[in-house]
Amino acid sequence: MELLFLGTGAGVPAKERNVSSVALQLLDERGATWLFDCGEATQHQILHTAIRPRRIEHIFITHLHGDHLFGLPGLLGSRSFQSGETPLTVFGPKGIRAFVETALSVSGTRLRYELNIAEIEEGVIFDDERFQVIAKRLDHGMPSYGFRVVEKDLPGPLLVERLQALGVRPGPIYQEIKQGKTVVLDDGTVIDGREFVGPPQKGRIVAVLGDTRFCEAAIELARDADVVVHEATFAAAEQRLAHDYFHSTTTDAAEVARRAGAKRLILTHISSRYQGAAALQLVAEARSVFPNTELAVDFASFSIPRG
Repeated sequence: MELLFLGTGAGVPAKERNVSSVALQLLDERGATWLFDCGEATQHQILHTAIRPRRIEHIFITHLHGDHLFGLPGLLGSRSFQSGETPLTVFGPKGIRAFVETALSVSGTRLRYELNIAEIEEGVIFDDERFQVIAKRLDHGMPSYGFRVVEKDLPGPLLVERLQALGVRPGPIYQEIKQGKTVVLDDGTVIDGREFVGPPQKGRIVAVLGDTRFCEAAIELARDADVVVHEATFAAAEQRLAHDYFHSTTTDAAEVARRAGAKRLILTHISSRYQGAAALQLVAEARSVFPNTELAVDFASFSIPRG
């Protein structure tokens, strides 16, 4: 599991930062990539990475402002020409369907894969045997959502050394034991599989939040998360400006992570007014509230280990 930032700027593209998009790489977990937002030129940014568009399984759009959305039609169209044949689902606020269908229709774009569009409300928006995604509405000038990605706990590891000490050799019986079944060996010995499986491995939690003022919904989504991705459009001294434009400061983001008991904070959606040393000052401000804070830049990647 890894976060790869494709665009970390706010509002308009800049030389150092493209507009918003971040990829959650789930290659080991499900052989797929999930995108969160798809600002203008996201597919150009992808060209500089190892991401394969055909492996993009889900795209989550936080809100319908252009810097989070305008790259979507182009990416969807190009995926057809890059061996993309598997289904893809776009999740987003009401209006996302009209935007995508109109763009594809007017441009005469025909997709070679099944495209599903889900207009979301608060609650569980995705759930399968490995992952659950929860959405909550944040505090922005238009409907904007944050997403909580929860990896479900994995079964504990098979205690192979203990089995071998009993003379149980590898084979199909190992799978039965790992499933916690009771098995009978050739010599009549009865083994309770539950006694030979370690404790479950705790799943990881990633919170990716759209544009927002400081709000309780952000804290709830970030609760005990391994990583929180939060906008920090403005420096701490610009609190009034941030509030007026429905955005967050560095210390707003840090306070969300602190109150949520999160393990790690990554700042993104940085205004182009902060370049060089000024950008470094942003992360210093956040660290004064939440020490384990990092500042995302385009193409930065962050692994998310277990534990």
